[in-house]
Amino acid sequence: MIAKDKICAVAAAADALGMWKQLARALRVTQTVELRLDWLSGDEEIDRFLARLAKRPPRRATLIATCRRREAGGKFRGTIARQLVHLAAALRSGCAWYDLEIESSSLCPPELLDVLLGEGRRIASAHFFQRSPKNLRRVAADLGRENPDAIKIAAQCDSLARSIEVLRLARGRTASRTPIVAVPMGDVALPARVLALREGSALAYAPVGNSTAPGQVTLDEMKGLYRADQLRRKTRVYGVIGNPIGHSLSPVLQNAGFQARHIAAVFLPFLVRDLRDFLRSVEPLGIAGFSVTLPHKQAILRHLDDCDPMAAAIGAVNTVVVRGGGKLYGYNTDYVGVLRALGRRIPLRGSRALIFGAGGAARAVAYALAESGASVCVCARRAKAAKALARAVGGEVVERSRLQREFFDAIINATPVGMHPAADRSPLSARELNCRLVFDLIYRPRVTKLMQLAALRGIETVSGVEMFLAQGTAQWEIWTGERAPLEAMRRAVLRALTREEKMVRR
Repeated sequence: MIAKDKICAVAAAADALGMWKQLARALRVTQTVELRLDWLSGDEEIDRFLARLAKRPPRRATLIATCRRREAGGKFRGTIARQLVHLAAALRSGCAWYDLEIESSSLCPPELLDVLLGEGRRIASAHFFQRSPKNLRRVAADLGRENPDAIKIAAQCDSLARSIEVLRLARGRTASRTPIVAVPMGDVALPARVLALREGSALAYAPVGNSTAPGQVTLDEMKGLYRADQLRRKTRVYGVIGNPIGHSLSPVLQNAGFQARHIAAVFLPFLVRDLRDFLRSVEPLGIAGFSVTLPHKQAILRHLDDCDPMAAAIGAVNTVVVRGGGKLYGYNTDYVGVLRALGRRIPLRGSRALIFGAGGAARAVAYALAESGASVCVCARRAKAAKALARAVGGEVVERSRLQREFFDAIINATPVGMHPAADRSPLSARELNCRLVFDLIYRPRVTKLMQLAALRGIETVSGVEMFLAQGTAQWEIWTGERAPLEAMRRAVLRALTREEKMVRR
């Protein structure tokens, strides 16, 4: 075991003061911290930081010194000799461990390492930022020949399948029972990073400030949102799949529910470019269910074993349950979200509503409105898709050129135009908003450009937050079979959105 706290904060700053502040922040969350000395701007800053550390070494903390050279993906420009000198100074200043990459260790006589760094415990590391080798176990065996106290392998992963291969390193052990740190890197590998401790990795790294590797999860997210150090093999795994996925607040919503009800489960964001790659990972990762967002809501239907009749009629699925034998069963809770969000504002029966868009979300809106007795109009960039959707619900197609002359009880934006980070865009102009109410399915930002234009014309607006909460809590109840803690989940989402809005205003 390297440390009691297995979430390892990564402190990486350009100057000694910044590094010290990051160390202090890290220690409020975990007692294990990697000090990236190579991020400091030069030898003087490294010496200044280590001098301060020597005077005030934190009690009960496990500190790991790293001074990775540029040849190994780090920032240190000095020689190997100078690198070793800094690591030796770090050990004298209070670091119990040091991380030495294979690019340096392979060029150093073992006797020299023993003389300079013998007082510390060593992590022998190998990093593959471009393409990882096919045989990762051979890499682990090569690192183990140097008899280190721990082995670390970080590898770039372009698929979940590759991420799982990296995680499997942690499940086994070397012949000498040396602890292994397995680090899948890359945006696709983010869920695997969170699950690394559950799979047996000795540590999981998370930056305090600057990201030091692709696909990292922040320290606050790793500890608070995902509770990575509390995940066990029996922990149920859920997630949301999409491309892009970084904007999604589903992990905030769903994990708040799990924590409020003390359920052993975690919800993760999966960046899915290849749907088959994700589906092949369901069983190895122990995924019990998942949410589906753009662009997979319709494509997922081809891979389901069965489907709820309403979801089948809509032709789009946003919720999947993994049943016995790995069978996939689909639902659509967007339908529920529309009814709850709109039904509270206007009487749907007899109303005339325009849906802008014809994708998976638009289909759920159309079916919900049609079933409620509304007259459905569809306007979309893709004329063929718009006609097909209108025909399916007994509605009509409205050409965009007619919008300035038409009037609707409600206009619903079911496109991603205006979504964070392109929040300055609107799918429709102010002149096209001839209606009593505008409902934007986008929830990030909470007040979209479209809603701002509507408000300037005195039109009532409904935020996508309302639908997001309704469809998300319905998903939670499908997966768990319990009543969702609505207020706890709502508070978590609104808190996250408020925090984000404050950051944007800065």
